[in-house]
Amino acid sequence: MAKLVNKRDWKQMKITRGALILVVLQLVVTIGYLVVGKPAQAWMQEWLVLTPTHLFHQGRVWTLVTSPLLELQFVSLILTLLMLWMFVPTLERFWGTPRFYRFALITSVVGGLAGAAMGLALGRDAQIFGYSPFIYASVVAFGILYAHQPVQFSFYIRMTGRQMMYGFIGFLVLFVTIQGLWEQGAAFAAAMLTAAVMTSKRWSPGLAWRRWRIARARAKLSVIEGGLKRKPAPKRDEQRWLN
Repeated sequence: MAKLVNKRDWKQMKITRGALILVVLQLVVTIGYLVVGKPAQAWMQEWLVLTPTHLFHQGRVWTLVTSPLLELQFVSLILTLLMLWMFVPTLERFWGTPRFYRFALITSVVGGLAGAAMGLALGRDAQIFGYSPFIYASVVAFGILYAHQPVQFSFYIRMTGRQMMYGFIGFLVLFVTIQGLWEQGAAFAAAMLTAAVMTSKRWSPGLAWRRWRIARARAKLSVIEGGLKRKPAPKRDEQRWLN
């Protein structure tokens, strides 16, 4: 019995297919960037990395999708890999791989767009790359879907999913404010707000669309008589019965 329990727990710790593909893509692009020469690195930064100039002035919309695949900060890369192994697979198991991919794409695009817009407003051509907006959006989604789920980082740090979410939000507020990283802060905030909307039962566009379709289908339905018709009961002859 102990072996079965251990085997089941090990399966829960395994990384899922969708999360593994995201890890491989980012590692391939990042390592490829580090090993190529400076001319190739300059080309990649020019055509693959998201900046306000590339997006709004040069119209390179595809950088909203390609820029998250590159991560040049070592700490952010390690944190991303840990989160893709520890927490993100839980969301993929709950949603399924197709919906998980949609979540990753939408939060990354919205976060990158908000970060580039903030850079344009501040007049700074900051580079916005990496999975960080999507990762922090996943923390918010985990905190909403598993609000009361116990989370244990070590033998001494124990919290619920909601408490972990609030802890990450507080850390990000301090991190962005102290260093003045307003472009990254806008990207994180937009991605996390998008995750809250997508996972909320009240504001989720997917649920609203399903409710509208159900209400529309019900409006077209009508009740019709079906089945075998019941034969009318024979009239009772009162003269045949005595009180």
